[in-house]
Amino acid sequence: MISIGTYCEAWKAARHLALAPEQVASPLAVRPYDLRHAAVSLRLNAGVAAPDVAERAGHGVDVLLKVYAKCIDGGTEIANRRIEDALAA
Repeated sequence: MISIGTYCEAWKAARHLALAPEQVASPLAVRPYDLRHAAVSLRLNAGVAAPDVAERAGHGVDVLLKVYAKCIDGGTEIANRRIEDALAA
C-alpha cells in the first residue's frame, strides 16, 4: 500500500516532468481523477453513445449525464443536422 501523501507527491512530481511550466501552473490534471474526467468528457464529445461511455467509466447512464452533461460541447449544430435529416427521411 502507498500512502496518500506519497501518491500525491509522486503525482505532483510527474506533472512537473510531463507538462510545460504554464500547464503546471494551470489546473490541468491537478488530481489523478482529472484524467478520468477528461477521458469521459472526450468520449462524450466524440459522440460515443452514453451507455457505452457509462459502461467504460463504471457507472450508470443517469450518473454519467448528471455529472458530465455540462461537459458536452459543440454538439448543437450536429444535433440540429441529425434532427433535420431524420425529419426529411
